[in-house]
Amino acid sequence: MSKGLKNKVALITGGARGIGRGIALRLATEGTHIALIDMNEELLKNTQAEIENLNVKATTYVADISQLDQVTAAIDHTYQALGGFDIMINNAGIAQVQPINDIKPDDFRKITDINIGGVLWGIQAAAKKFQALDQKGKIINACSIAGHDGFAMLGVYSATKFAVRALTQAAAKEYASHGITVNGYCPGIVGTDMWVEIDKRFSELTGAPIGETYKKYVEGIALGRAQTPEDVAALVAFLASEDSDYITGQSILTDGGIVYR
Repeated sequence: MSKGLKNKVALITGGARGIGRGIALRLATEGTHIALIDMNEELLKNTQAEIENLNVKATTYVADISQLDQVTAAIDHTYQALGGFDIMINNAGIAQVQPINDIKPDDFRKITDINIGGVLWGIQAAAKKFQALDQKGKIINACSIAGHDGFAMLGVYSATKFAVRALTQAAAKEYASHGITVNGYCPGIVGTDMWVEIDKRFSELTGAPIGETYKKYVEGIALGRAQTPEDVAALVAFLASEDSDYITGQSILTDGGIVYR
């Protein structure tokens, strides 16, 4: 068990499925009460039921993380519904497989509004709430191996994840004196719906058979298998716990051995 997570309250964006759901379930097993933000109300309710079966409290909030007022409202809802607010996990994001030559302004705005804006607003709103409550807090951001290496056909996606690393470092420096730590987690090839869509898009662009791109990337993993949401959640649980209290400003790779830093 991770130290100090029992009866804490964590808010997870993009928490209804995939990595977000994995994080929610892992923290729930540690005794953490969970709030989930997502756009899909049905999936939110399904994941909420799974969490509550682990004998902790859970609540949900439908919100667009690219909108600061909605993120702020979700945090206020979390505090009122669960009686506290200790951990903010800015997990939500989208992928975009597109050659640089083909990127349109609308494509650029959509992914940056969500992947950069969503993290920025989550950091800002969470820090303001921690400060208003006069308490320490943990802010944990979804980065990626693409935040350490730029990947072909994933140029703007990679740029958004490099931006998450920069925001994580800057926020860590700005909020350290308030007892707020800010860190990131950088997954690799995770077997979720997002990678199904990435693989499909690579197939459309390159002519590779469905599944071939995913297979190629997995074969490049030193530990010999694709990553699971549970693998990612193990690192996030550590970053959310008291065991990481002396770590801030870091975006830690958890990829089975793809990118080395």
